[in-house]
Amino acid sequence: EVQLVESGGGLVQPGESLRLSCAASGFTFRSYAMAWVRQAPGKGPEWVSDISGSATYTNYADSVKGRFTISRDNAKSTLYLQLNSLKTEDTAMYYCAKQPGFATSGRWGLSSWPRGQGTQVTVSS
Repeated sequence: EVQLVESGGGLVQPGESLRLSCAASGFTFRSYAMAWVRQAPGKGPEWVSDISGSATYTNYADSVKGRFTISRDNAKSTLYLQLNSLKTEDTAMYYCAKQPGFATSGRWGLSSWPRGQGTQVTVSS
């Protein structure tokens, strides 16, 4: 059974940083691309970033490009998202998700990906 447990969220001021983590189990972590997805209140899920199984390829939504960095440690079966220069519009529940294959799939099939329970990021002054 796929298990994904996010952590690291919190309340920060605009311009500050956070680092999210996602501990994965129940599957061969290094064999799958992983993604971060976020959902703000009253809105649909938004793809944020993904990373291939070997970490060779990464992709970002335009809204976070240059501010967020996705990474993974396959030895620890852990996915990360470094959030810098946070803005109020980044406020959302952040979920890590397992993509269908080794290569990144972008937004394709987002609604079908297994996700964790999420970690809340709130950016407010």
